Amino acid sequence: MSDTQLTVTIDGGGADDARVVVRALEGAFGAPDALPSDDSATVHMATFASEGRTGAGQPRAGRLSAPVNVTVQGTPLAVRRARDTLAGAFAARDAGAASGDQEQEWQLLLEP
Repeated sequence: MSDTQLTVTIDGGGADDARVVVRALEGAFGAPDALPSDDSATVHMATFASEGRTGAGQPRAGRLSAPVNVTVQGTPLAVRRARDTLAGAFAARDAGAASGDQEQEWQLLLEP
């Protein structure tokens, strides 16, 4: 796993809200594997696996239409970057974290 690999799971809101969250992370991680697009889905996922991003970058956040729950999972560095980026772009509340040997998971609630 590279030091920037990150999986993001988003529930609540709709596909538009999921795209807003994913776009906010692009400054720190580059383009995801795909943008959320299924308007009927209740959970959206994106994976970032780019190399060479050294800073958090400038978040390109839009506005959320509803609260969304976000889970970020990856290396400690990637999770820390995602947490910092999302907290800088949205009103965010910590909803818990878990750590393993080489991966971390962090959950947060983003509010409009």
